[in-house]
Amino acid sequence: MGKISEFTAQDHEVIARDYADLLEAARKRCSDAKELEIIQKAFDFANEAHKGVRRRSGEPYILHPIAVAKIVVSNIGLGYKSIVAALLHDVVEDTDYTVDDLRSLFGDKVATLVDGLTKIKTVLDNEDKAQQKSMQAENFKRILLTLNDDVRVVLIKLADRLHNCRTIEFMPEHKRDKILSETMFVFIPLAHRLGLYSVKSEMEDIWLRFKEPEAFNEISAQINRNISDKEDRINDFIAPIEDALNKAGFRFEIKKRVKTPYSIWHKMQTKGITFDQIYDLYAVRIIFDPENTQKETERDQCYHIFSIITALYRYKADRVRDWVNYPKNNGYEALHCTLMSQSGIWVEVQIRSRRMNEIAEKGIAAHWAYKKDGFAESNESEMDKWITKVKEILVNPDVNALDLLDMIHNDLIKTDILVFTPKGEQRSIEKGATALDLAYAIHTEIGNKAIAAKVNLRLVPLSYVLKTGDQVEIITAENEKPKSEWLNFLKTRKAKSIVVDYLKGERQETIKIGRKMVQEQLEALGYKFGDKTVNMLMDGYEVFESKPDELYFRVGIGVIKLNNLPEVLKKAHEKAKKKSSGWNFPWFKSTKEDKKEDYVIDGNDDKHKYVIASCCNPIPGDSVVGFKASDGTVTVHKKSCPTANNLASKFGDKIVMPKWEHAKTQNLSFLVRLSLKGFDRIGMINDITRYISFVLSVNIKKFCLGTEDGVFEGYIDLYVHDMGDLEKLTRKLEKIEGIQSVIRTDL
Repeated sequence: MGKISEFTAQDHEVIARDYADLLEAARKRCSDAKELEIIQKAFDFANEAHKGVRRRSGEPYILHPIAVAKIVVSNIGLGYKSIVAALLHDVVEDTDYTVDDLRSLFGDKVATLVDGLTKIKTVLDNEDKAQQKSMQAENFKRILLTLNDDVRVVLIKLADRLHNCRTIEFMPEHKRDKILSETMFVFIPLAHRLGLYSVKSEMEDIWLRFKEPEAFNEISAQINRNISDKEDRINDFIAPIEDALNKAGFRFEIKKRVKTPYSIWHKMQTKGITFDQIYDLYAVRIIFDPENTQKETERDQCYHIFSIITALYRYKADRVRDWVNYPKNNGYEALHCTLMSQSGIWVEVQIRSRRMNEIAEKGIAAHWAYKKDGFAESNESEMDKWITKVKEILVNPDVNALDLLDMIHNDLIKTDILVFTPKGEQRSIEKGATALDLAYAIHTEIGNKAIAAKVNLRLVPLSYVLKTGDQVEIITAENEKPKSEWLNFLKTRKAKSIVVDYLKGERQETIKIGRKMVQEQLEALGYKFGDKTVNMLMDGYEVFESKPDELYFRVGIGVIKLNNLPEVLKKAHEKAKKKSSGWNFPWFKSTKEDKKEDYVIDGNDDKHKYVIASCCNPIPGDSVVGFKASDGTVTVHKKSCPTANNLASKFGDKIVMPKWEHAKTQNLSFLVRLSLKGFDRIGMINDITRYISFVLSVNIKKFCLGTEDGVFEGYIDLYVHDMGDLEKLTRKLEKIEGIQSVIRTDL
């Protein structure tokens, strides 16, 4: 609960204004005056319950539930019961009112929704459980379990999280980082999977604004410059399309949009390109009202519009995306193409009917609304299938919370491909799945007895990774049975689960085999096989069960490999002896032995050891987050590192906030990789190395450049003191004749 203070006249004015905006949005969703009366009753009740209470920002607390309710109706498209639940969602947690009080006033459904939201909030904010390693995972399990009761609880929680993100600058930094990491790891993929594009995009941009503020500001500035430069060119591009569609008799509207800062940043990171190399920066959306004729279906009209606009402009064939015939698994339908304008810029065009646009913007709520109105088609049941599948995962008693969180996360972010049986039947399966995954998707016994596959009439092993359009025949043998090595290449949760369950039938024998393997490996390395060493291995391999049998079992079935045993033991041994390992940074200092205090740079920190994470290799000047182990070791990651987001989602209580000291005063260097692209010429490599080594006095560790048909690309691994050095080096290299781009990439 926030601070208590008397509201001013201005406070009451703001409350009245925000509620009036909500009521205006609610009128479009409510079927009669009675529903609006119940919303009014809920607002009056919540306003009185939160009277005089303020948030961290200083604004009246009631503005938060009003804002959540507005997101619920405007961004998600839910009805009056959800609006009422959103207005009341903090009442039970923060006041003396009970769920039964709400049930008597607002009915059973509203009370159930508020109860679900209260339970989620209670576990997320409960600091007493901070020592439990799987606290975050248990919390998200609780959140997702509400799918069993009513998906609206999750949707309202997404609205609540979005508004908390909007006001996140008022949070202390360690709390802010925990919330943003949770948001990226679970809430953003969840919004995507439920089709809530606007919620997802706004959360992504807020994540980037706080995790990588310099990148966010620079990209936003470049977007604004581009818009002002090219606004007229986009309008000129749209004008002939409008004329042609009007002549063809379509009723439509055209909207312009630019890629979001996060989507641009993500593409730059994953593709290793610069802002200038993103050619589909602009998108034009054609939203049409379909004519109810027997001659052309809604989908036919999409293709008709496509034929009209591609007669006007040249299109890029490999950029056509047909999600009309093959909708995405979150229900998204549209036809995308990328056209070359007369002024020489590529523009993405999205073609949607009004129904498709509603589902694209508001996801599952719009999907259900159209289904209710008789628009249900086979592809629209994908959302319901997914929710059923999540429920199956959640009620599996053999899945611990951490594994469950990873499974749900992977399921949220995965995409599907289409393959065909020998008879030409179409099947959808997860991208990256193997022939054996498909065998298990068809039937458990076919998977258990599979020995090979024929893909497009060619014999391939079971580990063959399927591609869209493959025709697959599974070859079986009666005496075949699942093998532990299958777990090395299986991709889908269902297939892995079946194989693990089968192998569990021989669990005790597997434990004996695993125990023997661990003992032999330890003794071969000169370590004593005993409880202390085995406990260090369990910690190193993140086996959190209390007994070592689970470690032995995972080793026995091949889930845990022992090929990195020396490194795991070395780190665990050095932790136990409280010695520094890897990169040692004595210039960090914690002002308090408390996660809520920043770890400030200083030259005299004898209490902590600092390890630079090899997954992202941060350098002084990067925005960083730390994870503090029980022995005081702090592992330092870039805030935008996916591994860091994963860890923060599961171990929010381990987050600390280290701050960089100027590394030059310590004579320390950090390894970074610069990827280069450009036009080859005689003396290019000599110019690059001379500039780096002699002009800038930077030490090169590795140099790898290749050239083909006059174009070169490659990377240089070198040592710098901080971001200032790196930026200076990048600017200088970009000025060398022939170099087109210089980008920092992962090692």
